[in-house]
This record gives sequence, structure tokens and C-alpha cells, in this order.
Amino acid sequence: MKFVGSQLAYYLSDRDFKRNSKILFKFLAVLGIVIVIYSVLFHYIMELEGQYHSWITGFYWTLTVMSTLGFGDITFQSDLGRLFSIVVLLSGIFMLLILLPFAFIRHFYVPLLESKKKNRVPRQVPPKTKNHILICSFDVIARDFTKRLKQENTPYFVIQKDLKKAIESYDARVPVLFGELDSEKTFLRANIKDAKLVLVNRDDVENTKIILTIRDIAPHVPIVALAKDDETVDVQELSGANHVLPVKKWLGEQLANRVNAQHAKSQPIGQYEDLMIAELPIHQTSLVSKTIRETGLRQKFGVSIVGIWERGKLEPITGSEILTSESVLVVIGNEKQLQSIDALFHDLPTNTNPVLLIGGGRVGLAAAKSLHKNGISVNLIDKELAVCKKARPYCNNVFIGRASDYELLKEAGIMEAPSVLLSTHDDAMNIHLASYCRKLNQEVRIVSRISEARNIDIIHRAGADFVLSYATLGSEAVLSISKNQKLNILGEGIKLFNIPTPPSLAGKSLGESGIGAKTGLSVIAVKENNEVTTLLSAKTILPQGAEIVMLGNIEMRNSFDELYVKDV
Repeated sequence: MKFVGSQLAYYLSDRDFKRNSKILFKFLAVLGIVIVIYSVLFHYIMELEGQYHSWITGFYWTLTVMSTLGFGDITFQSDLGRLFSIVVLLSGIFMLLILLPFAFIRHFYVPLLESKKKNRVPRQVPPKTKNHILICSFDVIARDFTKRLKQENTPYFVIQKDLKKAIESYDARVPVLFGELDSEKTFLRANIKDAKLVLVNRDDVENTKIILTIRDIAPHVPIVALAKDDETVDVQELSGANHVLPVKKWLGEQLANRVNAQHAKSQPIGQYEDLMIAELPIHQTSLVSKTIRETGLRQKFGVSIVGIWERGKLEPITGSEILTSESVLVVIGNEKQLQSIDALFHDLPTNTNPVLLIGGGRVGLAAAKSLHKNGISVNLIDKELAVCKKARPYCNNVFIGRASDYELLKEAGIMEAPSVLLSTHDDAMNIHLASYCRKLNQEVRIVSRISEARNIDIIHRAGADFVLSYATLGSEAVLSISKNQKLNILGEGIKLFNIPTPPSLAGKSLGESGIGAKTGLSVIAVKENNEVTTLLSAKTILPQGAEIVMLGNIEMRNSFDELYVKDV
């Protein structure tokens, strides 16, 4: 009864109901008037035939004839009466058997079903909900972000102002709330005062309005906003956002950080405690064709090799892997140790030709600025004249045209370039260009952005060495803020996991655990009593109460949970 009452309450308050009810009531009024008229005429014709009946009998006869029941207990004897009966019968068929069901279904039953469908989407969070995260749009960043929240059992709710999208999200089992994003009632129903964080990820103009709405009712709740244009960062901060993330700018800078001049130099990509996680390309070094053990990096410099990038895939190490010119080592150590490695390879030849940047939009422009700041020459290819003009101050040369044009690519320096950075917003185009550039120059390092996660494997097969998406960068940034941690962007889908040692592994050695072989995760450190151990071996013991620090993707983490955590 409570459910039916709520449905009717929603239906009665709906604007469509007023319109539908007017039409339905008008039809019922016309039907009532027709029944009264027929009843009056029934009495008049019966009196002409010398028959007398009560008013109730008149209504009874009218309804039985109009509904085609036709009991036959009351009949006319004259032709006029029988003609009247035919008129009543035909109009009854039309009004009661055709129009009435149609009007009822169209103006009551269907709207009632629609209201039931609409009303199943929650308008408020469950009572006593606390430490939850509110998300203002289920975009690509939110999709990636919520995957991590699910894994960590952090409650979250997506607020949708579009009812159709809200229903779709609800049917997909996404925790969703329906409400206007500029309404205080929506956020009060979301229990915003007890929320852990709010992610405001609409367009820049709408973000400002939402931030002001939230700040008026929840002055202290942390707000993280996404900015598409760098110019709006200050506006959103002044409106009350605690963190404003220009993700596209960051994406360009992160991609630029992965560009190298094809000589060995460690490139920091993350940090854990006071230790740096860095990439070390070994192209043209003496490490090529050696095994991990033969490199002796740990013995000489004290750094630990915790993984190997092989064309976009982070492979765990056993020590017997043979390094190729395409291998990029993932090492961990302090700043001094990394500098000592750089000094070892300082005299190796350097490719000083310009990096080739394809696509000069917001991401490409940010990459060009970052490379220019680091003293790296850039040649840009873009088909838009306005884009080229904007990027020209940061580029060595600018080429207007399509990057798929062989002559243009050749003129832009594809054959000599140490790296190619693909920053178009079209995944298919980036995949095409990765394959094309790889065939033209087997030695070039290809760094690319991507939009859809399903295309990551494809672009790696096409020849890309490093890939990073807008969604990954944005979700990792928001997650880091929510956990009050430093942002680490290790690679597409690759994350840093801090996991308490499961009872099933406590006391076992790293070799006995089989973590790398069974899950693919790379154990980079063990933290016990605030002390971090990174010089690990197969004999390293995993103590009870310690934390295991690992590199890998979500699927690997899920495998770890399945094998070592779920049965606990």
C-alpha cells in the first residue's frame, strides 16, 4: 500500500497528469451526458408506447444496451423505439468498447506505468549514509573512478539530472540519485553534510553553479572539480572548490614526460614514501641482451628492478628475462641512486632531432609547452590553421595538413624523430597513425593518448610504446585526493596497491607466495612498522601486520583477492 501510495502521490504531482486527467475527465463527462440524454429519451419513447418505468430502469436499460449486454427484459415495440435502440447500441460500441479503453490506457494506465518507472530511481540516499562520495556526472572519468571505489568498498552515488540517463544508470546497477544539480534539496537528500567528497564533473560553466550551490549548504565538504579550460580554474577555485583539475592539460604534460631522446635516463613516474619509481629506457645501452640478474643494477646502485615495460605491457620479473632494445625498466630507489644510474649512461649518443607531435588541441598544446619548457624541440602536424598558429611559439616547425600524408610526415621528420606523440582525440586515428609511424620508423618511441579503454590493447599492437587516457589520469587524480595521497601515474591501467598482508601469506617468503606468477602483480616493497624494504628477493618474508606494496592493474588485484583474501 505504501508503494502504491507513493506512486499515486508522484503521479498526482506530475505535470503530465494534469494534462492527461483533463482529457480523461472531459471524455467521461461527455459519456455521462450521453447516458443521461439516452435515459431521458428512453422514458419519452416508452411513454409514447404506453409503457412506464422508473429512472433507475432508464439508466439500467441505457447501460445494458450501450455495453452490448442486451438482457432483453425491457424492449421497445415500435419502429421508433427499435431505431433508438440501434443508435444507443452503435454509440455504446464506439464510446464504451473503443474510446473508453483507449482513453483509460492512454491517459491513466500508461502514465501510471511511466510514473512507476520514473519513481523507481531513488531521490535520496539511505538514512545514516556517511563518508560517501557524490559524483555529478557519470562520464568516462567517473566510470573509471567508480571501479576503484567498488574495489575499496567506498560508497558512492551519481547524481543525474536527466531522467532517461538516471533510469539507464539505475538499470545498470549504478548507485544513482535523480535530481537537479543546482537545487539545494538534491544535495540535502544526498546527505552532503556527511559526504567524504563531491566530484563536480559537468562543463566548466555548470560546475561553477553547482559549486556555489554546495558551498551554501555544506561549507566544509571537500569539492573536486574538473576544468576543461585552464582559464576557468581560478573561477571554480574562487567559487569554493578545494581542488580544480585541468585534466587535459595534465594529460599533455604526462605524455610529454614519457617522450625520450632514445638514450638511457631515468624518468620519475611516481613516488612511494621517500622512494622514487622511475622508468629507464635501455635503448643503445650495454644492458640490451642481458638478463635482469646480469645487469647488476641492484648491486651497483642499490635500485630494485620491479617490472619491465614491453610495448605497453608491464611484465613482472623473475630475474631471467632477457632485455631488448624496446625494454623499459621500472626501477625504484632514492633520488641519489637514480642520479647515479643516469651518470652511467651520460656519454651515450643522443638523438637531438625534434620530437614529432601529431594533434595540437588542448592536450597537444599542453604537451608542446611542456616539451618546449624542457628544452626539447618539437615539430607539429595539425590540419587546423588556428591550432597551428596557437602552438607555433612552442614548436620548432609547424606543418598544416593530414598526418596520414606520407610526404608531410617525411617532411616533418618521422624518419629521424626520437619520439612521436599522438594527441588527436580520435582513437581510430591514433591507432592508424601508431601503425603507420611504426612501419616508417622501427626505432621511434611512440607515445599516445586514448579515450576508450577497449582500444588500449589494439594501439599497443599497432606499435605504441606508451598509452595514457584522459579517464585514467582524471580518476587517479580524484582518487589520490580522496585518499590524501600523492598522485602517481604509472601507466594506463597500472596502479600502486597497498594491501595488508593476508593471513594466508603471513610468514611465507615472497617466492613461496607465488604472487607474481599467479596474479601478475609486481611486489615493489614491504612496509612494516613504518619501515619500507625495497631490496626484495625470493627469500623475503612477508610479515604479519605488514603492508605489501604492488604494481599492477585492477584485474591482477582482483586475482590477488580471489587467491589470498576472499577465503579469509
